[in-house]
Amino acid sequence: MSFERGSFETIIEREKGLHRSLTAGQMSMIAIGGAIGTGLFLGSGFAIGFAGPSVLLSYAIGAVIALLLMGALAEMTVAHPTSGSFGAYAEFYIGPLAGFLVRYAYWSAVVFAVGTEVSAVAVFMKYWFANVPGWYWIVGFSGALIGVNAASVKVYGVIEYAFSMLKIVAIVAFILLGAVFVYGAPTSSGVGFSNFTAHGGFFPHGLKGMWFAVIVSIFSYLNIETIAVAAGEARDPQRAVAKAFRSTVFRLVLFYLLTLALMLAIVPWTQASTDESPFVKVMAATHVPYAAGVINFVVLVAALSAMNSQLYITTRMMFSLSRAGYAPARFGRLSANGVPTAALSVSTIGIALATVLTAFWPAMAFGLMMSLAIFGAMFAWLMIFVTHLFFRVRYNGPPLSFRMILHPVGSVLGAVLMAAIMITTAFTDEFRMTLVYGFAFMAVLIGVYAIWYRKRT
Repeated sequence: MSFERGSFETIIEREKGLHRSLTAGQMSMIAIGGAIGTGLFLGSGFAIGFAGPSVLLSYAIGAVIALLLMGALAEMTVAHPTSGSFGAYAEFYIGPLAGFLVRYAYWSAVVFAVGTEVSAVAVFMKYWFANVPGWYWIVGFSGALIGVNAASVKVYGVIEYAFSMLKIVAIVAFILLGAVFVYGAPTSSGVGFSNFTAHGGFFPHGLKGMWFAVIVSIFSYLNIETIAVAAGEARDPQRAVAKAFRSTVFRLVLFYLLTLALMLAIVPWTQASTDESPFVKVMAATHVPYAAGVINFVVLVAALSAMNSQLYITTRMMFSLSRAGYAPARFGRLSANGVPTAALSVSTIGIALATVLTAFWPAMAFGLMMSLAIFGAMFAWLMIFVTHLFFRVRYNGPPLSFRMILHPVGSVLGAVLMAAIMITTAFTDEFRMTLVYGFAFMAVLIGVYAIWYRKRT
């Protein structure tokens, strides 16, 4: 394979046709919108159950990995802005099999992640309508968001910007209200930072519990990579990606760590669960009128926003697979509005699975969908770090306006941490299905590639 300057243009050329309508502001909000969703508002209950107050360290470790990942991904995206993104980079800089595996693993991860978001919608709606079957809400909200994604990327960008802005305002309000409540709470109220050590200590389940919770933190940060995929439809991708990277990562770290710290200070970690959002429990504990209902509405919007973002990204990944010849050609065709509607349709499989699980096994729906989603996400993140190492050796294009610092230590550290987290899933009851599903899925993909696509190549 040639790595001459401009040779990546072959991949960019085959993925042409998508409309470049997204602004730099929308790019930042899309990334935030994807990452601030069920992972924070509901999945944090899982993480707190694993780690107790030490979940703060779990999310800090996840934040370091996310920061390193965004640095590597932003550098490659500035060089090659295309919707195939890290799948296309793996194909070009490592080899066709790598690109094939990364795209399909990530596509499956996000398909299942859509299922977690829509499963969470059913949980949130029970706050107001306890007796209405959850799958009613799944079908209704899913239909609306599929319509948004089928309209045009411009409509998607506007809706996602509004969703994300609402979430940011709500989180800032939560942080301010929570800080005032903790500061003003009397010593005898049971509210305060003493909760960090009052119920079994800061490490109630030891370092092992803290490390297990890192798995959930990675799932929570999932979708920050949306920036790279959306670069294929950005007006000024080089500037937009660099700006979005600088603003997104630090906002996410600040929001996640501050909100978790306040939650743990207001409500003891022993009360964390996934039967409702920990945010709702915290607002109920403050006894501020209507606060719990308002925050439940916000977390509902957060789930819909993340689902909207995930439908977008999984559709573009299937589009890229099709244009590369790794999926049926119809998934690479565009509507008059520049939307790959066939790719969108096949990417709603996760919604169908979530509907069935919620209708028949509602108690296990969210946890199972998360365990299935997390393998593809972790594999894709691992491969982004590996691809960046190959990129630095083989890139022969013009000087880049954005460069990742701490190279190669950053990418090596990120890859090692991701590999360790993937291995860790085998030792947790909650995520043991992750590697079982993942290895089986990868074996099938390699077999398909060896039989079909390798012959074509």
